[in-house]
Amino acid sequence: MLLPSARPLFSLSSTLLLALILIPSYSVCAEDTEFGLGTKIYSQGCAECHGEQGEGVQSEYAAALIGDASIGELAEVISDTMPEQDPDLCVGEDAVAVARYIHHAFYGEAARLRNRPPKLALARLTGEQLRQSLADLYGSFAGNTWAHEDHGVNAIYFDGDRWNDKKRKIERVDSVIDFDFGHDSPGEGIEPESFYIHWTGTLKADRTGDYELVLRSTCSCTLDFGHTQRKLIDNHVQSEGRTEFRKRIRLTAGRGYPFELSFIQRERKTDQPPALVSFCWVPPGGVEEVIPQRNLLATSFPPAFSLQTKLPPDDSSYGYERGTQISRIWDDSTTQAAVEFSQFAGDELWPLYQQKHKKDSNENRAKLRTFLGELAETAFRGSLDEIARKLYIDEQVDATEDDREAIRRVCLLALKSPRFLYPTLDSNQTASRRVANRLALVLYDSLPVDDWLLAKIQKDELATEAQANQTAWSMVSDYRTQGKMRSFLYHWFHVGGTDEIPKDSEAYPGFDQAVVSDLRASFNAFVDEVVWSETSDFRQFFIADWTFTTDRLATFYGDAWKPVEAEGPPLRRSVSDAKVRMGVLNHPLVMSSLSYYKTTSPIHRGVFLNRYILGRTLRPPNAAFAPLNPDLHPQLTTRERVSLQTEDVNCQVCHERINALGFTLENFDAVGRWRETENDRPVNASGNYLTRDSKTVTFEGASDLANYLAKSDDCHKAFVEAAFEYFVKQPVTAYGSDTLDRLTDKFRNSGFKVRDLLVAIAATAATEPLKTQEEA
Repeated sequence: MLLPSARPLFSLSSTLLLALILIPSYSVCAEDTEFGLGTKIYSQGCAECHGEQGEGVQSEYAAALIGDASIGELAEVISDTMPEQDPDLCVGEDAVAVARYIHHAFYGEAARLRNRPPKLALARLTGEQLRQSLADLYGSFAGNTWAHEDHGVNAIYFDGDRWNDKKRKIERVDSVIDFDFGHDSPGEGIEPESFYIHWTGTLKADRTGDYELVLRSTCSCTLDFGHTQRKLIDNHVQSEGRTEFRKRIRLTAGRGYPFELSFIQRERKTDQPPALVSFCWVPPGGVEEVIPQRNLLATSFPPAFSLQTKLPPDDSSYGYERGTQISRIWDDSTTQAAVEFSQFAGDELWPLYQQKHKKDSNENRAKLRTFLGELAETAFRGSLDEIARKLYIDEQVDATEDDREAIRRVCLLALKSPRFLYPTLDSNQTASRRVANRLALVLYDSLPVDDWLLAKIQKDELATEAQANQTAWSMVSDYRTQGKMRSFLYHWFHVGGTDEIPKDSEAYPGFDQAVVSDLRASFNAFVDEVVWSETSDFRQFFIADWTFTTDRLATFYGDAWKPVEAEGPPLRRSVSDAKVRMGVLNHPLVMSSLSYYKTTSPIHRGVFLNRYILGRTLRPPNAAFAPLNPDLHPQLTTRERVSLQTEDVNCQVCHERINALGFTLENFDAVGRWRETENDRPVNASGNYLTRDSKTVTFEGASDLANYLAKSDDCHKAFVEAAFEYFVKQPVTAYGSDTLDRLTDKFRNSGFKVRDLLVAIAATAATEPLKTQEEA
């Protein structure tokens, strides 16, 4: 993580010192009509190093002079620190004059919008958008998914070692697949020496990443995953002595993958093995566990595709992923992705299409041309004209008699085309089509394939904002939207990179990868409950006094983490404890990731609160920042040590903000446990915050801070802006200078319902560009 700057918000060069010496006198009454004095001081003393518009012109001062500090704060910075050689030369009314000019000319948000109005940028698909789009392109032929409420796995138990309807004994939903039958019968009416169990269900991935699927079985077993034709594990002819099977596969967030697991105990004359079977996984950053019931659906979704090609990371310099960088690596990866998809299109989608249309005419390979035309139109998010159809379909089919080769040609051409890779190149499509394209892109990171949504396009029922809003409501609870929302909250609460959180084992015995995995499950379950509950109240992120817990977390974190019910599923609701819990603001996953190996880090926590939770601008450091080693000052608390290191006046320009918020979380140690003392001294968790309108708010600790954030305008606006830019991947101001305020007001008036905000964001992103085009 970037630490806050140990230098001022901006630095004036030695040129200013010379200018101030050479100009014998200047005062507000001399020539300052509006910004005259400030303009004169800046142009004669600052512009040489900082640029005429604060853009920066020298390596030491290359960063632009922009931010969200008030004029008063800027004047104080100038008065205390500028020029660096002699800060006393520009003080009082002179400092105020320079601050007023800088703020008005280029520093403040209004100035930036005036000088360079944001525009919608043409962007390619991000890596996640490419994965999701290809998954839905496959699904447009294999079948659409649906929401399913029953969790677990459908199971059929047979007496005998094969499928025989006459010997079907038990049909039920098993919560998970984890059984040790030993030498006993698995159920009434079934002989223990010979039986067959067939499980079918869907595995739902909450996060995009690499998963390791682990099947353990002492008996014959097979596992089909993603499609009945994909045999992921085949131990039908039982391997002698082999009982564990592992497969690594990349899954995509918000997607369901159907599977079938067959388990066969065959009667043997000697050495009948005990019957044991478990279906486990190692999720991204997690530890091996039986696949939880919450990730299993007791239904079989249609076949699914998950891209395995490794994609390069996208640009995240603006605080959200953008598809702006074009490189050889990206170009190669998209080619490989197209090749990978073409294999599945030929092996799985084409036979399926032929089966569905076996009665259709096939003169001049009409079926293949129609299949490929539908594939290209879905990928291009719109219809093909005759010229495009000839290029992308007919010429490729005519070039080869091999159907699979024709499919590979079309997939490579279509999936490498700008019409697929640049999703907003659809100005030639109808208004309803463009709205549907943007709704799917914003909420699903994908393209529109659902039958009901395509029907709305055909009927032209998406041309108005009201229609877009209504349609967004039908899309907002989709698994794909849920997956994207969770990814956003990982980003906003700054826990996206917490796959591993190493800590000193002597200082924090028991804090291991298993605890981190449980903390992630706890965080996931809590944010899901807040967002998708009936209330969907954003404020619960800060003021809820409960969470989800496990027995392992209760053992490590103490009574406040005990579950309400002593018995139940591994992950269940905790007891309430307002003293040590403030929603997820102080969740141990957050607190431990914002700490060092041995100690807390008020600086990391303060940056997080300023930059993410309150949306304030902080400059990155000009040089590497190394914390003071606590072993060198064993008698000091962390607060005292940080204050000592940042007491210099230049450091305080930034750290006055950072430390004052970071200190409020000092009651939570480096692994997020509540503490009241450090080094046998009471923890001082007091702090403060200077709002955008220059009001100082004081806090006695994390509870005060949490209550403030729940009702803070700065926090509300920061959340709306971050959500908009994460989901839309464009600056919110590009949709109008008042869009952020308008969406924030809607959010507030809805009772802070997160789902309402998502709908408003999607409808705005889908319809606002159309208004602009119509006005133009």
